[in-house]
Amino acid sequence: MVLKSLSLLNYKNFESQSYVFNDKINCFVGNNGVGKTNVLDAIYLLSFGKSYFNPVSSQNIKHGESFFVVNGDYNKEGETEKVVVSLKKGQKKTIKRNGKAYDKLSDHIGFLPLVIISPADRDLIIEGSATRRKFIDSVISQGDKNYLAQLINYNKILAQRNSLLKYFALNNTFNQDTLDVYDEQLNEYGTHIFEKRQQFLETFSTIFQKRYQAISGGNEIVRLDYKSNLFDDDLKSLLKQNLNKDKALQYTSVGVHKDDLIFNIGDYPVKKFGSQGQQKSFLIALKLAQFDFIKEQSGVNPILLLDDIFDKLDETRVAQIIKLVDNENFGQLFISDTHAERTEQVVKQVHQSYEIFKLS
Repeated sequence: MVLKSLSLLNYKNFESQSYVFNDKINCFVGNNGVGKTNVLDAIYLLSFGKSYFNPVSSQNIKHGESFFVVNGDYNKEGETEKVVVSLKKGQKKTIKRNGKAYDKLSDHIGFLPLVIISPADRDLIIEGSATRRKFIDSVISQGDKNYLAQLINYNKILAQRNSLLKYFALNNTFNQDTLDVYDEQLNEYGTHIFEKRQQFLETFSTIFQKRYQAISGGNEIVRLDYKSNLFDDDLKSLLKQNLNKDKALQYTSVGVHKDDLIFNIGDYPVKKFGSQGQQKSFLIALKLAQFDFIKEQSGVNPILLLDDIFDKLDETRVAQIIKLVDNENFGQLFISDTHAERTEQVVKQVHQSYEIFKLS
């Protein structure tokens, strides 16, 4: 799968801009603030229907304008695919594929597989569990529409249950029968999500460990440990056991929305005990394992975005990543960097065609 061309209208800092891409390597170079990352983000938007860096869609409209349109032309398995994401202030965002709008935006997820490696990935290590759950869900959802549907349903019921708990507290009332309806549904969706996450991590962990060894060249043992309330008991029982706590807190304190993914080197968390180099290798291995997993599930080479990684990694590590595209296992690559010469030096080392776009 390749992105042949991209056009932007009022997206972030772009008034109107178009690009025609190389099928292999595309580099965006220029000083900070000229919009390199925004181009990569627009490509991400075409796959996921939202920005990687700012999920509040209305904030991605260029200042002073009332709408944005991002348009991409793809070649996927010999077929031409045209995808357009647009948003007008005060209206719902739309995603169209070949001129036809999706009924549900979630139906588009997984159609254009994509992986991004960015300095913002450090949030996976330093931020709370929600960031790591989002990572797991994003990887699984690109290849499993049923999982995404279960996740959407779970979150909808969770919000309704939380509203009910607030209503009980405000009105000094309680109705067990109404709560039981939500608990039944949460149990059904939550159990499916829990089982799917377990299955995913069994496969994914092995891929990740191989990638880490290849990148770090070290002998450290790395682990991804799945943490969930549901290892202790089924969700229905857990909700019953924690009812008084939930009533006091006015929200649901147990369930798959509290799951976490623990990153370890040896027996210690990478957040506290990993060196900067180990943390960087950990994150890159995580994202390349994501690439491998999605490719295996979809049978398509995902597009790979490398945002500003030269400033965050040493050139040896970057060269290792670029060399990965020097075989048929990788598809199209997009890179952003502040130094044109540095970028060209590295991409010249691989035997692939490339294009450099200088932004100013």
